[in-house]
Amino acid sequence: MHTLIGQMAPAFSLPNPEKQIVSLSDYKGKKIVLLFFPAAFSGVCTAEMCAMRDDISAYQNLDAQVLAISVDGPFTLGKFRELENLNFPLLSDFNKETAQAYGAFYDEWILGLKGVAKRSAFVIDAEGIVRYAEVMESAGDLPNFEKVREALSQLGD
Repeated sequence: MHTLIGQMAPAFSLPNPEKQIVSLSDYKGKKIVLLFFPAAFSGVCTAEMCAMRDDISAYQNLDAQVLAISVDGPFTLGKFRELENLNFPLLSDFNKETAQAYGAFYDEWILGLKGVAKRSAFVIDAEGIVRYAEVMESAGDLPNFEKVREALSQLGD
């Protein structure tokens, strides 16, 4: 079990592609699905983000805000969002502090590249408590989004 479950979600303030700073506290009182992903434009990440895009109504119906974070720069994330028509905020953890705070960080990834976010999913309740966490050790694996939706639905309104 992930150590953050039952704990306050670590606070963050990260830039979006529009150069605005987005903070976890901006969503206080709302349920959040927080996704970390290794790299924009990579195959599995693109498939995951596009699946989330296509299924966004399921999360909206559960009154949840989806946020996705990678260590890519804001401009890269802006192009990724534009090309894939992503309909949820993408945030840049370029300094790699947020992924580390959530325990979702590869010291070494592929091709000798160091320091990217582990693919993971967190459900944060309206009070800011982590209620579900799934951190993938293999970047090729996807979180169980059925369990993410189940965790959200158990939170009620």
